[in-house]
Amino acid sequence: MVKNTQNLVKRQIFSEIARHLEAPEITLIIGPRQVGKTTLLLTQLKDHLIKKGYPENKILVFNLDVITELDLFTSQQKFINFLKERIGRGKLFVFIDEAQRVENAGIFFKGIYDLDLPVKFVLTGSSTLEIKAKIHESLTGRKRIFHLYPFTFKEFLSFWDTSLAKLISQKEISSYSKERIIEYLFTFVNWGGYPRIALETNISEKQEILKEIYSSYIEKDIIGFLKIKNHTAFTNLVSFLSAQIGQLVNTNELSQSLKTERKTIEKYLEILEKTFIIKRILPFFRNPRKELTKMPKIYFTDTGIRNFALNSFNDFDSRQDKGTLLENFIFSEICKQTNTQLRFWRTKEKAEVDFVLTNYAGIILPIEVKAISLKSPQISRSFRSFITHYQPKKALIVNLGFQGKMKLKKTNIYFIHPYEIGRILATNL
Repeated sequence: MVKNTQNLVKRQIFSEIARHLEAPEITLIIGPRQVGKTTLLLTQLKDHLIKKGYPENKILVFNLDVITELDLFTSQQKFINFLKERIGRGKLFVFIDEAQRVENAGIFFKGIYDLDLPVKFVLTGSSTLEIKAKIHESLTGRKRIFHLYPFTFKEFLSFWDTSLAKLISQKEISSYSKERIIEYLFTFVNWGGYPRIALETNISEKQEILKEIYSSYIEKDIIGFLKIKNHTAFTNLVSFLSAQIGQLVNTNELSQSLKTERKTIEKYLEILEKTFIIKRILPFFRNPRKELTKMPKIYFTDTGIRNFALNSFNDFDSRQDKGTLLENFIFSEICKQTNTQLRFWRTKEKAEVDFVLTNYAGIILPIEVKAISLKSPQISRSFRSFITHYQPKKALIVNLGFQGKMKLKKTNIYFIHPYEIGRILATNL
């Protein structure tokens, strides 16, 4: 049986957002288009409030992609009058999807918030560029931002096999279950975590949905809001970057390769990052003379969008790029599940570590990703060099085979499977 509703998937960030419904500040949920913000807002959070005893008529829901609903927001005073009519006794919850569509949205909601009415606003938006331009700065001190991304692997797995999803939070798993989890993982890495794609089984339909999501992004964000006329150059850049994940980004080289001005390339990179398509990570260093490279590395937020831009959906085992693709998966899982600082390490002698996490206390965790099945503990020269120099308490080597632990000087090195990264991030190892 093909499941067809993402409402069955409880997002990992749900509990945190649900708790904030009791806070006076505006709850602002931002993320890419079609990652489930509307489902989270209009169904799951609404149901949560009803189960807690709030009357349904005290929960107002607006989707501003619908023109008729946008009409109510053409005048701040009109909307204030509307709210006062419905407040009565108790708190009023107002859910507004795609809130950036309100003209001068930041000033609009700031003025209402400052009236101190018994109203809790929950807003969503799809582009940090639009949010920053229309909402963010005006609501300083009056809001908390939550980022909603495509599904994590655990969220995806919880839909298709609840028992396996529970198992990946455990250290001990049978070899049979590991094989099944890895099969799901390879599918997820290939197609990504956008809900409609992740929950679809038909391959042709998956491709069509990806095409629709990407086309909608180009039409609404790039051509619509940002009014970029040369969208061919923009899409060419996306395609070029999709083949360069995990590599240093040199804007001069990109400019020459794409025959586009450097300033334009830099502008497009910023747009891609602010609309959640890519993310740049900077180098980790403590000795700038020996280690510092100014160039960032680039990854895609979602591996499915990356593979669509590359037009490559071959089975994971047969892919020539499976190493960089698995690396991108680990990057994506880290970004979705932690706010810890994420960097990479590279020396002038080209010794490199894929990722270096640094927590608020300055404790570092180096991570190396290998799309191979190690038979026994093996450490690359670069990884050994980093550990010798920085002596972190813990380090991770992600691979498809060996699982275990070894010690190098003062560092405990853990060999894990890719699906374990969520558990590691949740427990801080």
